Amino acid sequence: MTGTTSAPDAPEGGVDVQGWAERSPLCPAHVDCAIAVALKVLDGKCKMPPHEAAIMMALYDAVRHLPAAKLGRDSHEMIARARAETVEHVRMDVYEARVLAETRISRPVMKQFKAMLRAEGVLPKKRPAAAAE
Repeated sequence: MTGTTSAPDAPEGGVDVQGWAERSPLCPAHVDCAIAVALKVLDGKCKMPPHEAAIMMALYDAVRHLPAAKLGRDSHEMIARARAETVEHVRMDVYEARVLAETRISRPVMKQFKAMLRAEGVLPKKRPAAAAE
């Protein structure tokens, strides 16, 4: 990403993220995870393929009104600011917000959240790594 903190375009493949979020009983920890991944996407540090990052941003949009356990208004304001501004000067603020968010969510909680999304078909299944030759 050069000079922008914008998120990828809308998700591909007809994933009904909004519908899934409305039908799924998401807990506040899941909302925290969605917030943290949105910050990571906007920070440019997300290792997900662009279509998965777009799905995660759509998921954030679908759940941002729900209560979170550990993250809140500050995180939502940072995401809104990063989306609105396409200048490099917000990069450090987004980075700091992302790091803070990631320290508040345990790795097992985040891994379980992503695994749930893959099991539910929101994110595509992980492909097995190619065998080393």
